[in-house]
Amino acid sequence: MKKHKILKRTLWIVLPILLVIGLVYPLPYYLEVPGTTESVGRMVQIEGKKDDHKGNFFLTTVSVSQANALSWIYAQFNPFASVYSAQDLTGGLNNQQYNLVNQFYMQTAQNTAVYQAFKQAGKPYDMKYGGVYVLDIADNSSFKGKLQIADTITAVNGKSFENSKAMIDSVAGEKVGDPVKIEVTRIDGSKHDFTGKFVKLSNGKTGIGISLVDHTEVVTDPKVTINAGAIGGPSAGMMFTLEVYSQITGKDLRAGREIAGTGTINEDGSIGQIGGVDKKVVTASNEGAELFLVPDSGDKNPDNNNYLAAKASAEKIHSKMKIVAVKTIQGAIESLEKD
Repeated sequence: MKKHKILKRTLWIVLPILLVIGLVYPLPYYLEVPGTTESVGRMVQIEGKKDDHKGNFFLTTVSVSQANALSWIYAQFNPFASVYSAQDLTGGLNNQQYNLVNQFYMQTAQNTAVYQAFKQAGKPYDMKYGGVYVLDIADNSSFKGKLQIADTITAVNGKSFENSKAMIDSVAGEKVGDPVKIEVTRIDGSKHDFTGKFVKLSNGKTGIGISLVDHTEVVTDPKVTINAGAIGGPSAGMMFTLEVYSQITGKDLRAGREIAGTGTINEDGSIGQIGGVDKKVVTASNEGAELFLVPDSGDKNPDNNNYLAAKASAEKIHSKMKIVAVKTIQGAIESLEKD
């Protein structure tokens, strides 16, 4: 009897401790679940324009957090919760790099959205070259530990360029080991100068040791400003495009409807696939969206086609929300005008 009491008392002490450990001790995994549904109209501001049409365009998000023992168990019983390793989620990037990449993708999505909206509307715009985005830094680069992913290099040895090809061609003519100074603008707008040396690239040419892509900015009149706060990634591109297009043309694409959606916007006007579409259907349906616009790749496998995955998710939760397949921004606009 005495041993039984001691065991019982021990359990009452140990179990709460184990519970606390389960709640707070992080595992080397990340949990992805349905996130939020956000009104795009609140994020887009166009000088001299106002969106007075009824209804809303919504972007949708997923919520990602580091898993603990309890959330991992929860995920095993929730069909709309996914567990990923850090490698699967970030591709080996650290948290700072991962966040910078997502900011870069969001900034690029907004820029492309403005470009496509003005192009579809037949409105004038200018493309301003601002330098090159840094997407990766080679191990042999003398700027390793100085440059950050999503930095914009605006000048090399005091010289600016009209496009990335001109910069690459100019640098290729330099001698490996010679000193080089680069001017950089961070994604937060801060300016920096770094010095290093030219290195030999994997293709045998001379360079500074980065992977890059053009940093261009669309200049419009009226000016468009998009502020998505802490939301990152490229998946709101289509919805930003629809909101900007609606405001600059004055066309009422919503007709009083609550319209959610997801999909990247590409320079050719195509709508690209995204991740977590099953979870985005859940958050959109819970928020009362009537339509959900989603990319259709044409593939018969739901794993490779957001549209089929979205339909399956909507059926699973018995949602009345209409799932609308889109392949291009022009197709999305035409679909909303017809419905």
